[in-house]
Amino acid sequence: MNLILFICTGNYYRSRFAEALFNYHAERLALPWRAFSRGLAIHLVDGDLSDDTAAALRSRGIGLAHTAPTRVALSESDLQRAVQVIALDEWEHRPLMREQFPEWERRIRYWSVPDLDRAAVDDALRLTVSGGPLRAVPR
Repeated sequence: MNLILFICTGNYYRSRFAEALFNYHAERLALPWRAFSRGLAIHLVDGDLSDDTAAALRSRGIGLAHTAPTRVALSESDLQRAVQVIALDEWEHRPLMREQFPEWERRIRYWSVPDLDRAAVDDALRLTVSGGPLRAVPR
């Protein structure tokens, strides 16, 4: 099984949405891929999953079983085991990658899906969908 890793700040909102969306479609299409997600600063949020993320998944008929049960901090071993690594927002995550995992800063892909302080929920989740979690699969 090939693994794709989605990274965000709290592993609470955007990365969990991308993970669930990817896993739902990969399973439906019988692709040999699975996603997992991690956060660079999970101490900044409380709770297991954003209510907005859960609602957006439910509205698309995607069950919460397609994402992990709670937030998890990013580790070196996570980066090593993934075939593809995507940070959800370059503006926000590149500096955190440079600080925490400098050897990985230039080895991962960056999307432009802003957090709630820079975009409304619907806009950020729409960007996650249009960013195309399934397009992240290497061809």
